[in-house]
Amino acid sequence: MMRISLLGLGTTIIAIVLILSGIKPYDRMTWLMEVIPVLIVMPVLFMSFKKFPLTNLLYSLIFLHAIVLIVGGAYTYARVPLGFEIADWFNLDRNPYDKIGHFMQGFVPAVVAREILIRNHILAKGKILSFIVICIVLAISATYELIEWAAALLLGQGAEEFLGTQGYEWDTQSDMFFALIGGSTALLFLSKWHDQQIEKLRGSL
Repeated sequence: MMRISLLGLGTTIIAIVLILSGIKPYDRMTWLMEVIPVLIVMPVLFMSFKKFPLTNLLYSLIFLHAIVLIVGGAYTYARVPLGFEIADWFNLDRNPYDKIGHFMQGFVPAVVAREILIRNHILAKGKILSFIVICIVLAISATYELIEWAAALLLGQGAEEFLGTQGYEWDTQSDMFFALIGGSTALLFLSKWHDQQIEKLRGSL
């Protein structure tokens, strides 16, 4: 019952944030490209709920990641106000909000991959599991960078807002590095809590 409530509440919040973000985004095409993953994932969560419900921890992380994507799409990553605040705090010369997005791109998929691998008995908990999870995180990050490259080729100058490089020549590499940091952080700090959530979920099914 709690998972149903969490899924319904989270979906409602995401729907509201999504609608508000789409009223007058900075760049409509950038907004659409950034929120497409949210539009794909949210229905999948409902369709998979009966056969493969997720832990409350994972649902919460997915909703948080969705908000990060939606906000980035609404303002474009280079113009998110929170990013400017962070840049002022740390005396940075560029808006770092896109790095928050890529950190989450590693942080959340790490927990997704870990849950699927453990619950389907594909891998047991241990060093090999952690290694494979990190490999999956980096594969996802690399795939996203290839999508950005394809967008740049197709849209030309119009893809600049979607890429969010802000003139940084090593942006692709740093994006993947932040995904690596995110995935490693999730494994380091959430694994025990995640294990408890998985056992609790198994006991309720």
